[in-house]
Amino acid sequence: MTEKRDFLLEIGTEEIPARFMPWALEESRRLFADSLADAHIDYEEIITLGTPRRLAVRVKGLASKQEDRVEQYRGPLWTQAFDAAGNPTKAALGFARSKNVPIDELKSTIVNGQEYVLAEVRHEGRETVSLLPDICAGVIRRLVFPKNMYWDDPSIRYARPIRWIVALWGDTVLPFRIGSLESGRVTRGHRFMGDRSIEIPSPKEYMDLLFANFVIVDPAKRREKMLSAISAIEKQIGGKAELDPDLVEENLFLVEYPVPFSGSFDRDFLEIPEEVLTTSMKHHQKYFPVRDRSGKLLPHFIGVSNNQATSMNVVREGNERVLRARLSDAGFFWKEDRKVPLSERVEELKAIVYQERLGSVYEKAMRVRSVALKLAERVPGLVPHREVIDRAGMLAKADLVTSMVYEFPELKGVMGREYALQNGEDPDVALAIYEQVLPRFSGDALPTSPAGAVLGVVDRADSLVGCFKVGLAPTGSQDPYALRRAARNINEILWNLDLDIDLFPVFEDLAAALDAPKETLEAVRDFFIQRLQIQLREKGFSHGLVCLGVQLMWNRPCQVQKILNGYAAVLGQEWFRGLVTAAVRVKNILSKAGEFAAEVREEAFTQEEESFLHQAVSSLEPQVKEALSRQAWDEVTALLAKLEPSITRFFDKVLVMDENPAVRQNRLALLLRCQDLFMSVGDLGLLKE
Repeated sequence: MTEKRDFLLEIGTEEIPARFMPWALEESRRLFADSLADAHIDYEEIITLGTPRRLAVRVKGLASKQEDRVEQYRGPLWTQAFDAAGNPTKAALGFARSKNVPIDELKSTIVNGQEYVLAEVRHEGRETVSLLPDICAGVIRRLVFPKNMYWDDPSIRYARPIRWIVALWGDTVLPFRIGSLESGRVTRGHRFMGDRSIEIPSPKEYMDLLFANFVIVDPAKRREKMLSAISAIEKQIGGKAELDPDLVEENLFLVEYPVPFSGSFDRDFLEIPEEVLTTSMKHHQKYFPVRDRSGKLLPHFIGVSNNQATSMNVVREGNERVLRARLSDAGFFWKEDRKVPLSERVEELKAIVYQERLGSVYEKAMRVRSVALKLAERVPGLVPHREVIDRAGMLAKADLVTSMVYEFPELKGVMGREYALQNGEDPDVALAIYEQVLPRFSGDALPTSPAGAVLGVVDRADSLVGCFKVGLAPTGSQDPYALRRAARNINEILWNLDLDIDLFPVFEDLAAALDAPKETLEAVRDFFIQRLQIQLREKGFSHGLVCLGVQLMWNRPCQVQKILNGYAAVLGQEWFRGLVTAAVRVKNILSKAGEFAAEVREEAFTQEEESFLHQAVSSLEPQVKEALSRQAWDEVTALLAKLEPSITRFFDKVLVMDENPAVRQNRLALLLRCQDLFMSVGDLGLLKE
């Protein structure tokens, strides 16, 4: 039986940015697993561990030797490899030589009734310890972070400079080098509270020794300790911390030994808009805001220190001073910004360049406002919101020139809403100013008002058309203007409010306003369709169903989703499968039929099945057209169910390609009418399994 040992690789570094760590843990686990699989080395489990200063891979039950294996290679035909007397030909000799197999060990195998030469190559497993150095070095070199650095050796890049490497095969050091660094068994404890040099006897003692030196290397245990301490603080201050999942994870990878603490600030600061306070705490200081049971913000915060100070009061006071300074600045901005109404700031937008070839932010804002108003005139449901769209469109970008947004860019839209309310603007206008920037990130809130949604959709559509016009379309992983997210957000906004908007005229109006050529409009359409398809597949719709819906009505995302929901409900039903089969058959017959008269003549029918089908199509055409005009897709599928028996019976009993030319042409004309009905509800052939 093959001996098994535990293996440990620790990569010690300068502090790695918190946002890189979750990816790095998963990627290093994957790379190590793939490398062991490629090397045919068995193991029980791979665990990845990490803090800002280290990334570790621990492999439990790693086999001490590769598996012995046999690989089979098929060679030439047996009749080509050996003559009638059984003597090997040049083909057999060459094949045996290429596989380093004696000629008399070649075997035969039968494939598809043909006899071929077969060579079996036996590979005896190598010792794992001889393969691990290359595996470890390969994993380190293949960890390509979003941003990388190099230090003493330009050929080696990593998120931050590597300072030490631990590699233990059981209780033995596995020697290998990365640049000038050689692996060993010495790690380092916490930067402030632990020893600078800790010898690790074996992988099993790794976590305990680090814990004794104030490093909780297991992220799950570190999270548990952090949240437990935060819970205790909540009870002390009588509040509930706002534990945003992303902020929890960020704090988790900012520390090696979490020491939560609480702090407070002057109640007078609560007069500043809440988002200003929470942004200062969460985005700038990485603090958790605290609320009372009713959800009202309290003048407290909870932070997470990476150091167990002798007196945590010193830590608390230092953080309070930093936050006080930020909030004092915010209070000053809040006071000064309100001295100038938003309406008087609009002109200042002319001095801000949106994009050097696309003009100023003012030009973009006015373009979006104009196209949004045209859209409101086209869509009956938006007419009542026209005045709000007009005023909110005028003020939408004005908060960009305020001191508050200059200092806190995350607050664009938020401060527009607050300043609009302070200026006495209609609350609906203020809400639209805020909601036109939503969603700002994945999982963010979506607009709840039609005016905010329309401005947000047109603004993003403007970015698509403008950037495509000047050659800033996304390429590979490069998308500096976040156009993929813009397209995604357009659909999310429309779906959320069930806003049935035809996007093509919007793109056309923007292209005309930007003087963009026809090629730009086509490129934007293709890009938008691609993003829409991806989002619909993410919702669980099949590829064929997505293609049908997008082909039928890509420019109306809400209707596409309703189409897919309607068809998804009947996809598995026998009548619908029969209808799809018939639609495919109709299309195939017509594609090979050549030219024929398109008029159906009832007097030329020779079988009752022709009449039944003609009556069914004639009856259903106006009903389907009327249901389509109301976008009643459930009714459409119900109507299609009535057609299935007639067309199935037609194909069972009628020979379309009759010898009589007149009969044949009339039957083809009837099928053409069927196809027109099918295509009005989408290319059902795309649903053929």
